[in-house]
Amino acid sequence: MRQTLEEIKFSKEELERYSRHLIIPEFNIEGQKKLKHARVLVVGTGGLGAPLLLYLTAAGVGTIGIVDFDVVDYSNLQRQVLFTTHDVGRPKVEAAQERLSALNPHVRFEVFNTRLDSTNALEIISQFDVVADGTDNFPTRYLVNDACVLAGKVNVFASIFRFEGQVSVFNYRYPDGSRGPNYRDLFPTPPPPGLVPSCAEGGVIGVLPGILGSLQANEVIKVITGVGEPLAGRFFQFDAAEFKTRIFKITRDPENPLTGSNPTQTELIDYEFFCGINLNHNTMSNQVSNGQLSVTDLHEWIKSGKDFQLIDVREPYEYEIANLGAILIPKGEILRHLDEIDRTRDVVIHCRSGKRSQDVIDLLKQEEGYNNLYNLKGGILAWADEIDPSMAKY
Repeated sequence: MRQTLEEIKFSKEELERYSRHLIIPEFNIEGQKKLKHARVLVVGTGGLGAPLLLYLTAAGVGTIGIVDFDVVDYSNLQRQVLFTTHDVGRPKVEAAQERLSALNPHVRFEVFNTRLDSTNALEIISQFDVVADGTDNFPTRYLVNDACVLAGKVNVFASIFRFEGQVSVFNYRYPDGSRGPNYRDLFPTPPPPGLVPSCAEGGVIGVLPGILGSLQANEVIKVITGVGEPLAGRFFQFDAAEFKTRIFKITRDPENPLTGSNPTQTELIDYEFFCGINLNHNTMSNQVSNGQLSVTDLHEWIKSGKDFQLIDVREPYEYEIANLGAILIPKGEILRHLDEIDRTRDVVIHCRSGKRSQDVIDLLKQEEGYNNLYNLKGGILAWADEIDPSMAKY
């Protein structure tokens, strides 16, 4: 049974551990009690989740939930400082719990080695007081936002890309009981699929998630303790390359389907459909459909000796890490190599996840009239998951 604030006590070791908090006049023992009493859910253990989890654990948050379904790979180590080389291949939640428990044995961890989706988000999120969203894709961001609004939870949000990052606090509960703006007030609809690349597609400078994840942890602590003024109704932007910051005000949108004047959404929806994409390549049937070829079918084509052309549109360094033996023509150079793309037989084009390759196919169809192109659904990621688990996911 969960203790009340009045019932919470600290051992001598805990008092020494948190002494630098306790001597802050605005924080003191009452702030530390609120941290120990709190239950915080961190969604994602990647670039943002790594520093976020480290600092929340060090600060003494009583119970921390961790949601992630991925495993550690070498490409994570450039920025995900929670993990070491020895963790490669391990489930992220398992490696994270081990490291964090060593950092602070007074914190309790609840791990969810699963993909957060519409079937489990409300059940998981409802168990916690505050949610910190460290994900890197739009379907999950809308999912986390909507689940937090429906469950009445605060959503501490951050995102990163290349040299830029953002932080805000959504659905904050003000002292009068009213709620602040949420993610849908800022972004009513998602961008078209492929318009905004993920960090895996566009890259991120390694220190950026450390900066933004730390700011995110700061907002979580402020929300829990009531110390300071959270970024509710405000949106913080940071440009690491130019070292510029901006803060925008966010107002509530009367057309918000969850919290507007006439709400139309009362439950979670299909967020991949809402964002115009299907991230779960494992649910594909083994057939060619709408120009999409499953990795299972490609494997069959290769085994059967089918005559076709395979083109990889990733960058050379990605090809060096993992490849399928395809012809390498980076996306940005595709129009300069049209003479290498066959028009007389089937051509399968692939990248890391299927986004860049679909962009290339759309371009070749519209500008050059190709009608024999197939996109490898899920790209190298799907091939590593379903065909060759020993292959690096790059």
